[in-house]
Amino acid sequence: MEPFILTLIYFLIAVAIILIGVVVFELLTTKYKDWDEILNANHAVALSVGGKIVGISIVLAFSIYNSGTILDTVIWGLVGILLQMVAYFLFELFTRKFSVEEQLKKGNISVAIISMCVSIGLGFIIGASIT
Repeated sequence: MEPFILTLIYFLIAVAIILIGVVVFELLTTKYKDWDEILNANHAVALSVGGKIVGISIVLAFSIYNSGTILDTVIWGLVGILLQMVAYFLFELFTRKFSVEEQLKKGNISVAIISMCVSIGLGFIIGASIT
């Protein structure tokens, strides 16, 4: 019975951490509101938000695989959100010719794909570093 209980606990923790991450990223975007854009069928914003969700999920998965405790998973999940935020700011900083936020608001799918890949790729890097 214990594996089922642990699975339920990890599931609930993962959902909570992902929701925290989504809220944090909603607060970080200043030029639009993520869920308003998604409801208006802005595929670029949806791809970007989806990438962040998958990136955080990857960090959580590695944490569950490698951590000895539920607390470790919570800590690594929060670290994953923090590092995804750093990646978000670095991506915006290194794209000097355009604003990532403005391009996502305009529905630029190319920028969205790169944003999604940055989030997912760094999710794997962050996750793999958990030992």
